[in-house]
Amino acid sequence: MSIKVVYFASLRESLGQGGEELELPADVATLEALRCHLAGRGEQWLALSTTKNLRAAVNQTMAGPAAPVKDGDEIAFFPPVTGG
Repeated sequence: MSIKVVYFASLRESLGQGGEELELPADVATLEALRCHLAGRGEQWLALSTTKNLRAAVNQTMAGPAAPVKDGDEIAFFPPVTGG
């Protein structure tokens, strides 16, 4: 399965990239499974599993951890942001 992942705000900065195209194993079928898969890459990637209130969207629609991930989807991760 091939997907596009986009990272915003502090995730983009800490990961050093705004996004990537990924080939996923068959057992990665939900947003939560994707987060765990990405967090398994190493230290800087742990932010995907430890950031509180991390939000995600599938094809530009906000989605929860159980949302399915399918071939061709675009997944975006949004850490909490503040501003004034």
